[in-house]
Amino acid sequence: MGSRGRKIALMCGRTSVALASALVLAAAAVARNAHDQVQQGMTTTPVLSQVATATNAPPKDDGATDILLVGDDRRTDLQGNPLPAYILRQLRTEANDGFSTDTLILLRIPKDGSKSYAVSIPRDTEVPIEGYRTDKINSAYGAVKYLTAQRLRAAGEHDEAKVERDSDAVGRQALVTSVQQLTGLTVDHYAEVSLYGFYLLSQAIGGVPVCLLHATSDPNSGASFRAGAQNVSGGNALSFVRQRENLPHGDLDRIVRQQVFLASAAKKVLSAGTLLDPDRMGALTAAVQKSVVIDQGWDVLGFVQQAQSLTGGNVEFVTIPVVNSNGRNERGQSVVVVDRDAVQRFVAGLASGSPSGFAARGPVRLNAAEPAPITVNGTRCVN
Repeated sequence: MGSRGRKIALMCGRTSVALASALVLAAAAVARNAHDQVQQGMTTTPVLSQVATATNAPPKDDGATDILLVGDDRRTDLQGNPLPAYILRQLRTEANDGFSTDTLILLRIPKDGSKSYAVSIPRDTEVPIEGYRTDKINSAYGAVKYLTAQRLRAAGEHDEAKVERDSDAVGRQALVTSVQQLTGLTVDHYAEVSLYGFYLLSQAIGGVPVCLLHATSDPNSGASFRAGAQNVSGGNALSFVRQRENLPHGDLDRIVRQQVFLASAAKKVLSAGTLLDPDRMGALTAAVQKSVVIDQGWDVLGFVQQAQSLTGGNVEFVTIPVVNSNGRNERGQSVVVVDRDAVQRFVAGLASGSPSGFAARGPVRLNAAEPAPITVNGTRCVN
């Protein structure tokens, strides 16, 4: 694939399971009129209050409400306990001591009510990471968490629950700080969801309708799908959005799948059949409470109106400007090279309605010879 194709891949942005989780959370609060119940059952983090005390924090009011949506691949529950082997088998993955935040989207909602933007930060974007080194931004949380846990144990801490809790806090702080320094924005709210959370959420809504142009398989992700329209949930949903092997355009096709999956999931969550089904809404609430972490200051009910506008088509997926999508660092790693000044000009323009940079509008097409996307029963077909 040429440099033009790689740039287009970045332009289309990455869809976040964390965004789907936020929409689920909002829908649950509205449909059940149980704001207090949902709020009190959430796992929260003080990360934003910790970051706010830093001397290099950006200005608080930047013209928009900025929500950092994080999707990670950890193999533990929210308390740091390893997931049982049978759950890992359902997730079609294996145990792993470390983890990465491979999905990072900054949801930028202008205060003047104009169009919102979901700003993708490519996972391999090279940035300085406070408390670590210059590296890929998806390593900020996991690497700093690991180093912090080592230091705590070396200092004599034997309470593993405390080690997990404290190292998570420092890792999240490193991630948020990296995002703020890159974009020049203040993160107002934070939402995080894991592989297990994605698995639970897709099951809770009874699966998500998707459509494939061709039959495909990938032993690495566990994907095995026939051509045509079908419903995916649980392990199949994870395989659908994680597959990149045996796809014509690899990561590019995976990104498109994630976008299509999110659009279909949001439609399913906000449908009358879901919102008026007490059992399904109960399962949704339970799934969110088991698998989603939000910042302590986030009022769920206050986000409802914003979520409704986002699902109404008033949001656009974009990505930060990229200098080189196939760069190499001094350690020989493949990294995405960006110009921080250009990134900050770009995201600042999103709150004023005049973005300068790359924007993803509509489906990604690699070249003019490719046919327009096919739809079946209103669901877009993808590779």
